[in-house]
Amino acid sequence: QDQVVESGGGLVQTGGSLRLSCAPSGRAFGTYAWGWFRQAPGKQRQFVASIIWRDGRKNYADSVKGRFTISRAPIQNTVYLQMNNLTPEDTAVYYCAADSRGARTYATSDERSYDIWGQGTQVTVSS
Repeated sequence: QDQVVESGGGLVQTGGSLRLSCAPSGRAFGTYAWGWFRQAPGKQRQFVASIIWRDGRKNYADSVKGRFTISRAPIQNTVYLQMNNLTPEDTAVYYCAADSRGARTYATSDERSYDIWGQGTQVTVSS
């Protein structure tokens, strides 16, 4: 079963930065898109950012535009989420997801687009 694993979470002060990474945990597999989602305590999981693997097209949630950057490293088969100017409202478990099917039935901001999910990494921003 294909899996992905996230890394790079941690504790940071308001205004600080973190970079999350996501990569397949075993064999490499083809993907149409990668996405980052987050879930804060007591809230539903929400879209953060996505990237189309082939052409690098990106999409961001309004709440992170201008602060977060999603990128890909094809040689390393890795996706990154650079998070700058973090605030306590960014505190959440961050999940990486991969769309290995490429059906494009849903938007890349929709969880239903993704069939492979990581276990999540905690990001905590202190005030």
